[in-house]
Amino acid sequence: MKLGIGIASAQNVAEFARGAEDAGFDSVHCGEHFFFHGPTPHALVTLAVAAGATRRIRLLSAVTLAPLYPAVAIAKMAATLDIASGGRLDLGLGLGGEFPAEFAAAGVPVTERSARTDEALHVLRALFSGERVTYRGRWAQLADLRLDPRPAQPGGPKLWLAGRRGAALRRAGRYADVWMPYMVTPQMFADGLVAVRAAAVESGRKPDAVDGALFAFVSVDPDGVKARRWAEDRVGATYRQDGGRLAAYLVAGAAAECTDRLREFEQAGASSAQLTLACPPSASTSMLRLLADEVLPASQSPVSTTVRTP
Repeated sequence: MKLGIGIASAQNVAEFARGAEDAGFDSVHCGEHFFFHGPTPHALVTLAVAAGATRRIRLLSAVTLAPLYPAVAIAKMAATLDIASGGRLDLGLGLGGEFPAEFAAAGVPVTERSARTDEALHVLRALFSGERVTYRGRWAQLADLRLDPRPAQPGGPKLWLAGRRGAALRRAGRYADVWMPYMVTPQMFADGLVAVRAAAVESGRKPDAVDGALFAFVSVDPDGVKARRWAEDRVGATYRQDGGRLAAYLVAGAAAECTDRLREFEQAGASSAQLTLACPPSASTSMLRLLADEVLPASQSPVSTTVRTP
């Protein structure tokens, strides 16, 4: 199982990314909000800094809020970063909506987020092809235009789509290379992946056209009780919810407990896990080291995986 680690701050990005690469993590990821309950960086800007500081590690936006941008702006930024990084970008996209004030600030009705995202995905696929595109949509109007320069990766960066419910699962089946939900249990993940792959078949794609990846908050410490308390407190504060009610969705505890939990998701069909530290800032350095020393090596050993397909 491949493991990625999240960049949570706009400070010391280059140092963090180099450390993650040296430790053997497969990727670094960064999410975003224009406005939220606390400070959040911009995903693609942050990843551009990480790209310049590294050579191997992959870069994932987890996630870029597609409805808040013109689709052509996402295409241009993603293509530029893909070229600058030597073809290491994976483009994660989500709808957002949990903080309506940022939609109002951007002049985008929150009720349009689904339709805007669907149109953006169509435009991105077309532009990433490298061909000239003519398209008349509700928001995008392209008249025989071609993205130039095109992305470094043929066909463009892989598209990772978030979401757990029916419409999001169907969207992932139609467009995604990777489906990446968060706040799920292993059983929810397994059931969702079956639904995504069924939607892929309905859209004329092969079921294995869509891979599965987990996005999860992680807290690891030799004192497993403390790690779980840290995770519940941090995630609860981030989303203004009771952290105890979210405990089933976290990867938290001692190193062996976290490894076992990741194994459950791997057996449910996840080929990678994108982890975001959930701990006090003072503990982040030691936690990252513990993840690298104990959880990462264990996650890379073979495991028997049974994946259900439609």
